[in-house]
Amino acid sequence: MTSIGTPLSPGATRALLLGSGELGKEVAIELMRLGVEVIACDRYADAPAMQVAHRSHVIDMLDAEALRAVVALERPHLVIPEIEAIATEALADIEAGGVTVVPTARATRLTMNREGIRRLAAEELGLPTSPYRFVDSLAGLEAAVAEVGIPCVIKPVMSSSGKGQSVVRGAGDVTHAWEYAMDGARAAGTRVIVEGFVDFDYEITQLTVRHAGGTTFLDPVGHTQVDGDYRESWQPQPMTAAALAESRRIAGAVTDALGGWGVFGVELFVRGDEVIFSEVSPRPHDTGLVTLVSQDLSEFALHARAILGLPVHAETCTPAASCALLAEGSGVPVFHGVAEALAVPGTDLRLFGKPRVDGRRRVGVTLARGVDVDEARAKARASAAALTVELA
Repeated sequence: MTSIGTPLSPGATRALLLGSGELGKEVAIELMRLGVEVIACDRYADAPAMQVAHRSHVIDMLDAEALRAVVALERPHLVIPEIEAIATEALADIEAGGVTVVPTARATRLTMNREGIRRLAAEELGLPTSPYRFVDSLAGLEAAVAEVGIPCVIKPVMSSSGKGQSVVRGAGDVTHAWEYAMDGARAAGTRVIVEGFVDFDYEITQLTVRHAGGTTFLDPVGHTQVDGDYRESWQPQPMTAAALAESRRIAGAVTDALGGWGVFGVELFVRGDEVIFSEVSPRPHDTGLVTLVSQDLSEFALHARAILGLPVHAETCTPAASCALLAEGSGVPVFHGVAEALAVPGTDLRLFGKPRVDGRRRVGVTLARGVDVDEARAKARASAAALTVELA
């Protein structure tokens, strides 16, 4: 795409976001900075990206007919999935009709389901992964756990943000792990993956940008997770030259196989010089929120440029870190201590604007720069500790 129209005019360049959370909000802002007309969709009203988009729609994105209807109404040039829970059969039809699906409808289908992406990586591409089995019953899970060994990780093949994920540390954990996976899955009766436990030194996200000029690898993002959900990230993660080269080889192989343009978040385990593939998201990654302060162009700006066919370049300007803000309970978030959080030198803050919390949700993130990663992480944590979230 070499020309961009004016929003809200007949010649506008229109992008339809499928998913309007905090990551979609940042993508919407970057697209709008480049003159794109943005339409945001999600399953609930007033989602973060809806608060900045030109228009919005509340739809069930697993409803293929509802998805086709909103595309027919809005006639977008770009359809940008920002979540996994989407009717991928409709995306294939939309793409066949001449609309660009980012990165591709096939990539969205494969990565929405852990079985699809794991079989692509391990069985088609021959990339190193943990031992795994896929099962669709409690009896199958018991047999798979015996084969893979304890401890092992149980995940629904279709879930996000750690939902339904647990670690089996003894035979007595298996039934609970099955029930928890079923509760956390995005579709009833789904399968689960049993993964052998990987004894790694650290884990990274290798942010990878496919664009008109080729493939660009960002500096590695280190991160910590709790119950499969991101809590902290930092950039750059120190790595040996051999491990860095291997991480980029693996990321390049899997993103080339998926195709299309845009940012991919490739999650990897690292043990010495050994790198093991875990998962990939065909969109900006939550751990990449750190790039809002670490790079000259954030992962969201790079995603916008790449999908529009514009030049891409990226440089880490300073060591930086992010720390997620969580709220648990029921109600509308109210943030206290904002001034105190921003009084920490070299820090910044993003409050996502999620309209309500029911359960546990990430509602914001602190960001910090430092002379090195350790200082940046300490600042991000101190900034987060100054904040409290009340659910009114």
